[in-house]
Amino acid sequence: MIELNTVTKRYGSLTAVDTVSFTVTAGECFALLGPNGAGKTTIVKMLLDFTRPTAGSLSIRGIPTTDPACRASIGYLAENHRIPPSLSGWRYLLRCAELLDMSRSDAADQCGRIVELIGMQGREHAPAGTYSKGMIQRFGLGAALVGNPKLLILDEPTSGLDPIGIRETRLLLESLKERGMTIFLNSHLLSEVEKLCDTAAIINRGALLVKDAISAIVRDGDTLEDVFVRLVKG
Repeated sequence: MIELNTVTKRYGSLTAVDTVSFTVTAGECFALLGPNGAGKTTIVKMLLDFTRPTAGSLSIRGIPTTDPACRASIGYLAENHRIPPSLSGWRYLLRCAELLDMSRSDAADQCGRIVELIGMQGREHAPAGTYSKGMIQRFGLGAALVGNPKLLILDEPTSGLDPIGIRETRLLLESLKERGMTIFLNSHLLSEVEKLCDTAAIINRGALLVKDAISAIVRDGDTLEDVFVRLVKG
């Protein structure tokens, strides 16, 4: 589903990503982990062609990320997701559906299912300016699901959520994984990653430290957090 081949990204003298290679298999739930400034968001931006690598290549479903066709079946949630304050969550979801050229009836039907899925029934018609950060995040995840994408790219999907919201998001992502959706996410909540994801890559200062099944990374009574701290601190 996703392939990075010796990808490097430089900003002047700063090397944000340093010859990183890995693959993500279709139907897999994959976590890209690292401390702040490790290069995670830069990799996400390159996957979405918001920025391009200095060297190396990236592809999705075998299509180079520089080709707009590779983004036809991707849902994306940005880390600092926002909705215009005067727009309701419902109108926001409908606008996303309109951008995909869905008919009004299909858009309304799908948005209704999504509102139920993200647990926002009864608040979908309120202006976004009245929403908490967690509610904004839920509608952001809902927007990423419009169009039934095959791949979800989620940058800190539980940002701003309370413990109940975090658990509900994990359960939602588990149900999407069971339906065969590929999920690529960044998160600092390593306990949730350990419960949800099949595989993980840990990067630091732009370099890949490990990429493997979580069951292979976490052994001998360790937690994913234990391994993460040990690898990052060297």
